[in-house]
Amino acid sequence: MANPPHSNVEVWITEEKGTDVNLASFLLLDAFKNDYEQAIVVSNDADLATPIRLVRNELGFRVGLLNPQKNASKVLRAAADPSLYRRIRSGALKASLFPDTLTDATGTFRKPASW
Repeated sequence: MANPPHSNVEVWITEEKGTDVNLASFLLLDAFKNDYEQAIVVSNDADLATPIRLVRNELGFRVGLLNPQKNASKVLRAAADPSLYRRIRSGALKASLFPDTLTDATGTFRKPASW
């Protein structure tokens, strides 16, 4: 049996790594330090369900969820305080974006065209 011909495949991975771990770490740390009365997490990442559940159930803080996506993660939504759950409408999200071009003390910069 002959080997099939090889072909090249280009793979683009645009996922930022570590953000969920950082958010979870500071959600827990700030709760241990008693640095907030309640927290609001803006995400639809189910990996955050366990730290949210720990902060609510073990440390006694209210943790709400603002979901920026149409279909909410059921696991994440169940972990958060049900009275503090809201979906962010796409129009409200778009209205909250910075302009395409910004200028600061260093100069002018633009957001990437793919955004």
